[in-house]
Amino acid sequence: MKIADVLTRKAIAEVVTIASSATVRDLIGVLSEHSIGACVVSDDGAGVDGIVSERDVVRRLHDNDALLAAEVSSIMTATVETCDPEATIDEILGIMTKRRIRHMPVVSADGGLVGIVSIGDLVKHRIDQLAFERDQLEAYVHQT
Repeated sequence: MKIADVLTRKAIAEVVTIASSATVRDLIGVLSEHSIGACVVSDDGAGVDGIVSERDVVRRLHDNDALLAAEVSSIMTATVETCDPEATIDEILGIMTKRRIRHMPVVSADGGLVGIVSIGDLVKHRIDQLAFERDQLEAYVHQT
């Protein structure tokens, strides 16, 4: 599969851009408004002058003492999507994709935190599973 194939299957074709002269406050507004984690920096709206992500903002927050002094509760997501340890990978991948989240805490029936999974963890597992199935099919075909 080519990148073009991936792009044609994407639900959102629009690329959100921001000018390099915009403020970080403007950037945060754009990221929030579009529910995205990164934004292409483009002064003319067509070229790529750079890219900036939530991670870039976070890494620079250490310079802002006022924000660092605020309680975590003031910036946290209070309504957290969680999953049960018995949920299927496909089910959780679907939820993560639909909700556009990358991490999900795993909680037992009694409400205890069991762990956390990332979309990367699940995708890697799914790829490994598909590779195993492919290997099994190839072995079967070569035996016959």
